[in-house]
Amino acid sequence: QVQLVESGGGFVQPGGSLRLSCSASGFLLDYYAIGWFRQAPGKEREGILCIDSDDRNFAYLNSVKGRFTISRDKGKNTVYLQMNSLKPEDTANYYCARNSYCSDSVQRYNYWGQGTQVTVSS
Repeated sequence: QVQLVESGGGFVQPGGSLRLSCSASGFLLDYYAIGWFRQAPGKEREGILCIDSDDRNFAYLNSVKGRFTISRDKGKNTVYLQMNSLKPEDTANYYCARNSYCSDSVQRYNYWGQGTQVTVSS
C-alpha cells in the first residue's frame, strides 16, 4: 500500500527553522518525484519544491527561494523540506505528494500525505 507520512511541523517563532520529513512506504522514493506543497486557510494549495528521481530540484515558489531546500535520503526512503528564516506568511499545512515527474500542478500528483501544520508566530 502506497503511503506518504509527513512529520516535523509545529509552532516556531519568526526567523526560526523547521525540517519536515516525508516518509514513504509501499514504494521506493528513488523512482519517483516528490513534491512539497502547502495550503493556508482560505487559499489554494501551492507547489513549493520538488525533487525528481535523478535528484534534480525544481523550485516553484519565489517567496521561499534561498530559505527552503529539498533533499532525499534514499536509505531512509524519506524526503526532507528544510525551512529556514521562517516568516508568519509561511504558516500553512504542508503536504508531500508523489508523481512520476516534477510539476507544480496539484492535479498531477496521485498520492498525498495527510499534511503537517506549520505555524510561525511570535
